Amino acid sequence: MTSSSAARPLRRASTRRLDATGGGAMTRTVLPGGLRIVTEAQPGVRSLSVGVWVPVGSRDETVSLAGSSHFLEHLLFKGTATRSALDIASAMDAVGGEFNAFTEKEHTCFYATVLDRDLPLAIDIISDVVLNATMTAQDVDVERSVVLEEIAMRDDDPADLVHDEFAAALFGDTPLGRPVLGTVSSIGRLSRRQIAGYYKRRYTPDAMVVSVAGNVRHDDVVALVRRAFAGRLDPSLAPQPPREQHTRAPHTPARQIAVVADDTEQANLVLGAHGVSRYDPRRFAIGVLSAALGGGMSSRLFQRIREERGLAYSVYSFSGGYADDGVFGVYAGCQPGKADEVLGLMTEELDAAANGSLTEAEIERGKGQTRGGIVLGLEDSGSRMTRIGKSELVYGEILGVDELLAIVDGITAQDVTDAAAELLTRPRCLTVVGPFGEHDFDGAV
Repeated sequence: MTSSSAARPLRRASTRRLDATGGGAMTRTVLPGGLRIVTEAQPGVRSLSVGVWVPVGSRDETVSLAGSSHFLEHLLFKGTATRSALDIASAMDAVGGEFNAFTEKEHTCFYATVLDRDLPLAIDIISDVVLNATMTAQDVDVERSVVLEEIAMRDDDPADLVHDEFAAALFGDTPLGRPVLGTVSSIGRLSRRQIAGYYKRRYTPDAMVVSVAGNVRHDDVVALVRRAFAGRLDPSLAPQPPREQHTRAPHTPARQIAVVADDTEQANLVLGAHGVSRYDPRRFAIGVLSAALGGGMSSRLFQRIREERGLAYSVYSFSGGYADDGVFGVYAGCQPGKADEVLGLMTEELDAAANGSLTEAEIERGKGQTRGGIVLGLEDSGSRMTRIGKSELVYGEILGVDELLAIVDGITAQDVTDAAAELLTRPRCLTVVGPFGEHDFDGAV
């Protein structure tokens, strides 16, 4: 299944069964007006999860709108034309359900997990919140304070802050480099008119994906979603295609070293570089590389920094891809006096991997971790809903679990070695949050 099947407007719903190997039966329907519905049936459970995905995140914001995607996510819970915030919360609490949302750099998701019999309620409430939010001036003022508190919480958590600072150092003053939360200044300036305009422009059904996983019948989901979106589907519109890569991303960080002075008992370090986009076929080999370097207790970083020397409690590697860029990095939290030694070991391991030091046994363990992450991460309806919804939104296709496992099985040691040689020799940047001065790490990268 590819997005090309939805290239022209539909006058009636189009439904197709997807490859269900390695999971439950998956089905996709495109309603007139471009709204996509994907489901995965899990008959053996009594719960289900519903998500509405919107391809809107912080990288869609101008400087004047910084933080508006996340701010908007908060505001949609404040009430609709027919429900107050208390009505929404009370309805979900009455059935023991969970209702929440999250915003990332390239998308936002509103989701609920309920008993299977409460599917109609979940779809009705989520659709109402996403489509019919009122956003009064009072709501904006109240939620502004909440978002500012969230920024303060982030600033008080150095292990969280260092990742936002790393993105800023790597990508610079660009949408990918700015924090999803916005800044104190940008949130303070946002007006109801700006946020409401952003909502009206971005939250359209042709951009959205509804995903449901659990004990459900696809036809029931389609009927309920069609009813909830009645009057909001424009038959002249086709589904919006996935966000595309427009430019070749540079591999040079905007800043080589960024130190955030913070009077803490621990130094938090992130050392990394530009990665690859989510469309790059090497992303699977890079995932195995990340697992071998810092993905588990047998990984290089964990063994050398924590097990052999006891220099840090938390140490790991990470990777991620966007439409036209990506990140790869390693993190460690340690006592400030040990920061130089830890940084030296992190650098040594990245350089060694770049020069082909990873053994076939280490790479095989990395593949095993990757396979386990794929399968064990799908043990509940919420994770399955997330997988199919995000895949439809960002790729326009959903690979079966067996297909993903086959891709991992097909990765060779040479694939990982080649990926490491290219990726880990790119110019790096270092971000540190801790009790240091601006120049304490000059020359460290």
